[in-house]
Amino acid sequence: MSRKSTKSDLARLDAMRDQDIDYSDIPELDEGFFEKAAVHWPPRKKQLTIRLDGDVLDWLKRQGRGYQTRINAILRAYYEAHKGNIAPRP
Repeated sequence: MSRKSTKSDLARLDAMRDQDIDYSDIPELDEGFFEKAAVHWPPRKKQLTIRLDGDVLDWLKRQGRGYQTRINAILRAYYEAHKGNIAPRP
């Protein structure tokens, strides 16, 4: 989808009145939903300096914007897959 069509869609949606929106396929939320609902914030980020091989960094940057977020996602996936296998440090 091009940027132009996204902007025109947003303008059309913004102009839409609430009574023109079809909610028939969305169940109404009851008190039970709100009793179980919780806000989950992502873990706080910490700044650090890291040295990566040039070809790895180039590859990550070629994927487009957000290469640092991608690095974090790659490390998080590894962490989630291995966190039970690593002995804590003394």
